[in-house]
Amino acid sequence: MLRMLTAGESHGPKLTVILEGMPAGLPISTNILNQGLARRQHGCGAGPRMSIEKDEIKIISGVLQGKTTGSPIALEIQNQDFINWQGKSLVPITIPRPGHADLTGAAKYGYKDLRLPMERSSARETAARVAAAGICRIFLRLLGIQVGGYVIQIGQIRWDNTTILLSNEFKAAIEERLQASEQSEVRCPDKAVSIAMQQAIQAAQEAGDSLGGIIEVLACNVPPGLGSFVHFDRRLDSQLAAGLMSIPAIKGIAIGNAFGNAAKFGSEINDPIVLKDGHLIRTSNHAGGIEGGISNGEPIVVQVAMKPIPTFPKGLPSVDLANGQPAQSPFYRGDCCPVARAVPVIEAMMVFVLTNALLEKLGGDSIAEILPRFQVLHKMQLDDFSMDTQPWTFDVF
Repeated sequence: MLRMLTAGESHGPKLTVILEGMPAGLPISTNILNQGLARRQHGCGAGPRMSIEKDEIKIISGVLQGKTTGSPIALEIQNQDFINWQGKSLVPITIPRPGHADLTGAAKYGYKDLRLPMERSSARETAARVAAAGICRIFLRLLGIQVGGYVIQIGQIRWDNTTILLSNEFKAAIEERLQASEQSEVRCPDKAVSIAMQQAIQAAQEAGDSLGGIIEVLACNVPPGLGSFVHFDRRLDSQLAAGLMSIPAIKGIAIGNAFGNAAKFGSEINDPIVLKDGHLIRTSNHAGGIEGGISNGEPIVVQVAMKPIPTFPKGLPSVDLANGQPAQSPFYRGDCCPVARAVPVIEAMMVFVLTNALLEKLGGDSIAEILPRFQVLHKMQLDDFSMDTQPWTFDVF
């Protein structure tokens, strides 16, 4: 239903993104889109590139009179650093950095200069995703769906006060966490833990190294029934995993308390169903809001693991591909710890996946068509279920 295509290199003139499938009639504010881009540029551990760029959206097509038209939406972000590279004579890079796309990219595409895979595989591309997801976020907000994330671990420093929240606890808690995280240089809701994380980043910088971490992202007011178990690629959890794992340096994903659940008995972690005031609710949310590949009405909770990036002054043993001699991997400017800056990117991919799932569920070419359909979606009320208690004979015909 929804497609996103990005183009552009890290030091090229601009990034371009096309978002196809957004219904007509959605009000668009460039201020909201630019706020999302500004969040991506903020965070402790950011490299010098962020002092050069000031990302701003330029809408090329698909929006007229402040509203989407239903046609493909094209957005552009200028690369301010392009003028510093345009026409510059460059010595080919022949020493690959372990952990980056340098060596694998050259092996796949036959590049003779490792700068080519660096340009496109750079996380600079994620600015285009955040831009397009800003439009999707406006759509979700119109339906009352909120998505937000924060950092729970950097290096060895972890905030252990996280809980898998239930619907009736979620709204106040997520607002409190998100407000607190946006006041933190590392986007961690806890002040004391934030200070410890910043100290860990500073120590890594002084040691010429890099750090990774874990981000938790949540979505509330997601209706039940998104996704499907009938095909592997229609499962909501598989769509989330594919979207989130497509982000550079993301190497792990957990839906709900997945890795903690693996060490427990089934009776401890499968969420009981109870009836309260005519609604079927859960007494826990270990599943993270998804069962059988389908949203169950509880908050969707996802944790992602981000590896330390492969660009750091200390370097690692490598080989010069030009002569076969041992060499130390080179250092180019980059973030020491991009975890805080990755939060808006993680949110963006969750927003995109949820928007696509909703459009698949609801159909419609305009917001005017979609809103009434959203209002009558299943709400996990007992009366919504029409059970047939009559015996029947299993037969394939």
